Amino acid sequence: MDANQVTALILTRDEERNLPRAMTSLPHGMHAFVLDAYSDDHTVEFARSAGAEVESREWTNFVDARRYALSRITTPWVLLIDADEALDDVLCQAILSADGDVDGYIVRRTTYFRGKPMRMWSNEPLLRLARRDRVRVEPLPATGGSSALHERLVCDGPVAELPGMLLHYSYSDGAEYREKFDAYTSIEAKGLSRDPGRFLIETLLVPLRLGKNLLAKGALLDGPRGWYVAWYSALYPAVVSWKAVRG
Repeated sequence: MDANQVTALILTRDEERNLPRAMTSLPHGMHAFVLDAYSDDHTVEFARSAGAEVESREWTNFVDARRYALSRITTPWVLLIDADEALDDVLCQAILSADGDVDGYIVRRTTYFRGKPMRMWSNEPLLRLARRDRVRVEPLPATGGSSALHERLVCDGPVAELPGMLLHYSYSDGAEYREKFDAYTSIEAKGLSRDPGRFLIETLLVPLRLGKNLLAKGALLDGPRGWYVAWYSALYPAVVSWKAVRG
């Protein structure tokens, strides 16, 4: 696959710390389109200096922003990458070696917390590379409902998987994790009805989710970092339901 047939689609807001890593991980010659939500730092200046096409737009929500950005892509292929992600060398080369005989490619993602990869967030399969005219953006809230969050690409044709790893440097410390936890649970809650029964059920399921995260997903082996994430991940649906009940 020729790199110039692909555009990397990146959403940004105040991402001067992360964006250089994401863009320098892309194959040489790949286009980049950055949709920026009026950053207050040097995100836009860096993106333009690195050769990206940049457009500023008021923030609405994740799904709407992705859909709009997708409509601005003119190359045959699009690569979805977040500002806090990066391709490893194997994945970078795999994109260039892909023969393009399918409509989309799944990649595997590992998320980092406090600078180290997490077992319970490893090898997550995501459709990230696809033909522009064969893909669409759909919401996928973790707790269901109608919130425009955790957007994903959906391909209408056959897909294959690429080797390598997408590295997700999402949470540098506990404070950043808790900030996103609060923001995302609030967004998801707006898409749910007020259902005290659901809140009760989700609360009762917290110990089961915690056990699954610690044992089946391997968070126990990551030490305190893993226990921390396992606990908050187990709480997530209950917190969303509680916020929905409160309105």
